[in-house]
Amino acid sequence: MLKVGLIGYGAIGKDLATYFDREHGLNAKITGILVRSPEKISIPPNERCVITNEEDTFFSLGLDVVVEAAGHQSVQQYGVMALAKGAHLVIVSVGALTDDELFSSLKEAAVASKKQLIIPSAAIAGLDRINAASNHTLEEVKLVSRKPPRAWYGTFVEEKVDLKTIKEPFCVFDGYARESAKLFPESVNVSAALSLAGMGFDQTKVQVFVDPTIEKNSHEVTAKGHFGEVSVKVQNTPLLDNPKSSYIVSMSIVKALKNLSAPVVIGV
Repeated sequence: MLKVGLIGYGAIGKDLATYFDREHGLNAKITGILVRSPEKISIPPNERCVITNEEDTFFSLGLDVVVEAAGHQSVQQYGVMALAKGAHLVIVSVGALTDDELFSSLKEAAVASKKQLIIPSAAIAGLDRINAASNHTLEEVKLVSRKPPRAWYGTFVEEKVDLKTIKEPFCVFDGYARESAKLFPESVNVSAALSLAGMGFDQTKVQVFVDPTIEKNSHEVTAKGHFGEVSVKVQNTPLLDNPKSSYIVSMSIVKALKNLSAPVVIGV
């Protein structure tokens, strides 16, 4: 059974933990959680789970997999260490990888430890096809992300538009993925994942909208190249505790964990 460690226990971490409490064919258990304030976790995922704010304690648990769900800074602080300690590393805050030096360090650590740096599909679809297509020529990859106003509170978008009175879709970003991933660290990690699957951060086109006409978080990917063309649109149910993210994110992490020990792997 895989011993899983979580970095962060916010909305995504809590939702992910529910899959360890049910029968999902998941050959894994949460062994440890690394958080700033352990005392705030009143109900641990299981009675043997170690909850700590000490990295030495966390990384001494013999973890097989570490799942990061705590933001870009956590990737910078703990990513290389997780791999060096012999654990696979699943990254949710993929936008952190726009830091080329950090990304190189993570890849080097993965090679040295013979472990994997795993980037789940999370809130997006079609990464498998685009990543396969990148083995030949890709001509264009574009992402259009739309989220309702409630998903943008607490972000710089509040300075651009009145989220309480907006009536029509409003474009808050039109550019390329490297910049979008930095500007929207909690909201557009999908642009970073798409970039890594396809043409890179500086060639992946991104548009981001505040859209008061929708209730769900929407991401539309289009791409064309030697393989042909693809267009895929997803509409994700937002997390109640964090409307910037979606329930499908934790489901995607579960799939990644299953793939590490499953006799049959689908959709890669």
